[in-house]
Amino acid sequence: MISKAQSPSEYLDEIPAERLPALIKLRNTILENLPHGFEEGMSYGMIGYYVPHSIYPKGYHCDSKLPLPFMSFASQKNSINFYHMGIYANKDLYEWFVLEYSIFSKKKLDIGKSCMRFKREEDIPYQLIGQLVQKISVKNWIETYESAFKK
Repeated sequence: MISKAQSPSEYLDEIPAERLPALIKLRNTILENLPHGFEEGMSYGMIGYYVPHSIYPKGYHCDSKLPLPFMSFASQKNSINFYHMGIYANKDLYEWFVLEYSIFSKKKLDIGKSCMRFKREEDIPYQLIGQLVQKISVKNWIETYESAFKK
């Protein structure tokens, strides 16, 4: 489900009432922990966080008109999805998250290369996501991106 919303507030206005508290809490968790320099906006029909062109003028290698993406979240048909490019690009960070998740939840983690899927609000480890968000600065993300994706 790709939204045509032009802003995070428009996106949240489209969310079904039963999912809205979880998405607001997830957004607030991200914003409270987001390192300086990342910006919030819409990215690929989701609420996204990225390195703006003012900091990284090259933009995203797939489309240089877009800012360098970092993470995002969305309400999908069957789950709330949280995407974090840092865990895709950094094996140690991925392994840290998977290990820590078992401390925060007894549920099996539904995770892909960069996407975590949560079927219910109570399954979302907000505190752990806050810790994850803090782990990569803009400078670190640009260095990781250039070494991993710009071969």
